[in-house]
Amino acid sequence: MKSLALLAALTALLPVSLASAQPPPQPGPPPPCVDSADVKFVCGQQGPEDLVVVPGDAWVVAGVFGGSGGLNLIRVGDRTSIKAYPSASAKDRFDKKTYGACPGPPDTARFTTHGLSLVPGRRNVHRLFVVGHGGREAIEVFELDARPQTPVLTWLGCAVATDPIGLNSVRGLSDGGFIASNFLPRGGAPAATQRMMAGEKNGELWEWHTASGWQKVPGSEAAGANGLEMSADGKTLYVAAWGSQSFFRLSRGKATPARDEVPLGFRVDNIRWARDGSILAAGQGAGQTTTIVKVDPKTLTVKPILNRPGGNGFGAGTVAVEAGGSYWVGSFAGDRIAILSAR
Repeated sequence: MKSLALLAALTALLPVSLASAQPPPQPGPPPPCVDSADVKFVCGQQGPEDLVVVPGDAWVVAGVFGGSGGLNLIRVGDRTSIKAYPSASAKDRFDKKTYGACPGPPDTARFTTHGLSLVPGRRNVHRLFVVGHGGREAIEVFELDARPQTPVLTWLGCAVATDPIGLNSVRGLSDGGFIASNFLPRGGAPAATQRMMAGEKNGELWEWHTASGWQKVPGSEAAGANGLEMSADGKTLYVAAWGSQSFFRLSRGKATPARDEVPLGFRVDNIRWARDGSILAAGQGAGQTTTIVKVDPKTLTVKPILNRPGGNGFGAGTVAVEAGGSYWVGSFAGDRIAILSAR
């Protein structure tokens, strides 16, 4: 996404609290959502900026970054999309012990969703962390019960971001806390966005726990801090820096963090663990091109996976996950998820 045209498209989809300029006129209707020889689609989405796979590989959760907002569940076997929140089956069960400062459930009329993180739990009951915009800037936390035929979401609580943090991605932790990225501080001038795109560090990571609240993660300053992941032992963070088109590894929990950074050459967005132990990094190349690479977490060696020009109603990829033997690729800028062969 090196062009300003694509930045304008992103601005148009951002909630008012994050937008740095008036949105441009809305584009025309998208082309028909029809499979082609090398790509299948999950249709009927509204800016599926981030995706997570539910353990068992039967379901994918998709964010809804535009339109009516909320969260969608997609059945991998037949690509059926179901609104999971808000919905008749969804529930609220406020965990005041963990999230006591939360003012209550989100305003579902204005609840657009951005970054996602799923922490696996026992007996197919998991915890889903969601970056929420709209009525408030917060991390919203849900229980995802995958035991029923169709999984059920239950809202548990939230942590409202302090000003001027502009949330993008989140990585849930086992105690109900999380780490989140401050991509674009709210209320900034358009010139600040341009400086970030030129590589100026403008944000960082924040860690939240019930007892300590919001705390900056030392050494995490970045130009457009975006997607993040964590090693299984919790000692290392992996971070996408959208503005500087780079990726860095950061030690966690040390007084003097160690940091190693490599250029990727595209605006890297969300990152996810791949099943071979590498990290899938997806983002935007020139124009609407969707770029996906694999990064070795030990050596930071980069392996190209996909460089696909926008077309057939899909472009500006933001996340890649593995489900059903394929790559599922989301985008902030469209009405569909692309499914491509992982071979």
